[in-house]
Amino acid sequence: MRVLVLGGYGLIGLEIVRRLRADGLDVTGLGRSAAKGRRAAPDVDWIGADIATLTTPESWRAHLAGIDAVVNASGALQDGLRDNLAAVQDEAIRALIGACAEYGVHRFVQISAPGADAAGETAFMRTKGVADDALKASALRWTIFKPGLVISANAYGGTQLLRMLAAFPVVQPLVLGDARIQTVAADDVADAVSFALMHEQTTVHRTFDLVERGSHRLRDVVAAFRAWLGIVAAKRRLELPAAFGFAIAHLADLAGWLGWRSPLRTTALRVLARDVAGDASTWEAVRGRALKSLDETLRALPATLQERVSARAGLVFPALVMTLSAFWLASSLIGLWQTDAAARVLGGAVTPAMAMTLVFVGSALDLCIGAGLLVRRFTRAAARASIVVSLGYLASGTWLTPHLWADPLGPFVKIFPAMALALAVAALAEER
Repeated sequence: MRVLVLGGYGLIGLEIVRRLRADGLDVTGLGRSAAKGRRAAPDVDWIGADIATLTTPESWRAHLAGIDAVVNASGALQDGLRDNLAAVQDEAIRALIGACAEYGVHRFVQISAPGADAAGETAFMRTKGVADDALKASALRWTIFKPGLVISANAYGGTQLLRMLAAFPVVQPLVLGDARIQTVAADDVADAVSFALMHEQTTVHRTFDLVERGSHRLRDVVAAFRAWLGIVAAKRRLELPAAFGFAIAHLADLAGWLGWRSPLRTTALRVLARDVAGDASTWEAVRGRALKSLDETLRALPATLQERVSARAGLVFPALVMTLSAFWLASSLIGLWQTDAAARVLGGAVTPAMAMTLVFVGSALDLCIGAGLLVRRFTRAAARASIVVSLGYLASGTWLTPHLWADPLGPFVKIFPAMALALAVAALAEER
């Protein structure tokens, strides 16, 4: 059986790709970047395509050639610079369903979400629900899975958020601490998909929640992650009002339009406020066993120094980016505001006209770097550029104004911590 996995290097998709490959199936992954897919799973064929652009059955034709089954593990949390929910989770998937029927691909496994409904409160739930309804109305042999909060070895999405919350030092801030959550291990989701493909007779035309038996309050889940990471228990729990959490989430929504995919956006909080829950019994009856509990999932995952460092790095990374960006933007604006004073720093080393030119060029470079750091696509490049430009400033400043090395305010000396900060941002800017 040859299986096409959409979102093949995502949090859930990569688990599915690896499991199906291990089970002997012929797997093709589809994601925005075939190069990223090959890095994640080099033994799998990859198609590089933006699902948001595949909104007609004809656009899927080439990707379905030779395919026997489709697994849709693609999706996005919320609209943003890089994500269009209506296109990715609704229009493209309905087009794919039509293409499967037209080109003879009859088996389709959909990864949806508990609470997905065409009349849902959030765009995420509505678009998932519309796609689910279209699949149910089709002539395909479909199965729909609705995983709870997916826990994975890969730090992304909900898993990343829980790790970041657990990494707070001394105090444990929480919003919606009483929200009820049922989790599921990512490898249990992959097992369910593999089982459904190989046991069609018991899974076709059925919808299953993939959740553990019990549920937990959010505060207890975060405490479990804190213990799993080996971080000292918080001395105090800080229960924050929901309004505070939504204020932060709205800022994260704005960052989404700069390309940032924060796990703490308004959609996540709205879903959490309604609880993340499902019925574990239906899938248990088919599979013949219960899914792993939260404790069992965490025991099966590694918790070493690298997990702790990653959690803490994820917590401080936004502050590092904003600090570095503010530094360069302030440098640019001050230079443009105080052009005469900035030009006088150069003294008689160059002509007044050349001094003004250097000030304006430097301010423009600073502005580009500061703005570039805030756009996710350019963050790493801007951080690297800031190091190069800083070295350029240091070299030219040493040549033109060597006396500033002895300045009591240390303008040249302060370049080094700025470069160190840029180096940290560049090192941490890699996505999944």
